[in-house]
Amino acid sequence: MTSPRIGLALGGGGARGLAHIPVLEALDEMGIVPAAIAGTSIGSIIGAGYCGGLSGAEIREIATGIFRKRADALGRLWQLRPRRFADLFAGSGLAQFDATRVLEVFAGSSIPRDFADLRIPLTVVATDFYECRQVAIRSGDLHQAVAASIAIPVVFKPVTFRERVMIDGGVVNPLPFDTLPQGLDIVIAVDVVGSPIPRKGRSLPSASDSIFGSTQILMQTITAEKLKTQAPDILIRPDIDAFRVLNFLKAEEILRVCEPVKVEVRHKLEILLDKMANA
Repeated sequence: MTSPRIGLALGGGGARGLAHIPVLEALDEMGIVPAAIAGTSIGSIIGAGYCGGLSGAEIREIATGIFRKRADALGRLWQLRPRRFADLFAGSGLAQFDATRVLEVFAGSSIPRDFADLRIPLTVVATDFYECRQVAIRSGDLHQAVAASIAIPVVFKPVTFRERVMIDGGVVNPLPFDTLPQGLDIVIAVDVVGSPIPRKGRSLPSASDSIFGSTQILMQTITAEKLKTQAPDILIRPDIDAFRVLNFLKAEEILRVCEPVKVEVRHKLEILLDKMANA
């Protein structure tokens, strides 16, 4: 019997997406190499690193290394400050980060430059802002594709890619298992959107909590509607509600909380593989 072809979809959720790492580690420990991966937003960054040849453990080391020391992480952010004072008030009056520069400063050296350099086929999902639709990118400049996919509104400026204005892929497809190629035997999807939770001492959400919490609700609604007509074989939802979209400085805590995901992935996948072997 030939080895089953397994597809992996890594969803969007900002810092909560660090929960993808234990999933990759579980596959590594089982000796399983996915036949294809699809990623939205943070899922596209982690997917690009993994498809480029990094192991789950190596991605863990990179992520914790970047965010272990607050001063080091803030130093990287300092490199991304606007070069001119006027840039703070350009356009809408909101100071936004350049997604391409953020990617280069935090993860550029860990991701191949082009899709052609990947060892595993990857689909990167972004959103065409003016056409109001999903864009599935599978070739060309990988850094630009990922930058487009992570361009969370308000936090990042939109990215112009292939003459299209693009924003975060989670706006249209927060769990992109439906962009994986046909003919896979097993599809695993990792949903890291999470739900808004109240802050201690506050009866109402802050302005930022309202913005990001509303986005979570919208993304959850998109995924719930999609799951009514199509579902992955394995759906993983790590316990990450306590973490917010920009909580990257809590990387080690997120990974610690999500450690049980390894056992869950192995257990569910072993059951499916046993069923297939005995069919």
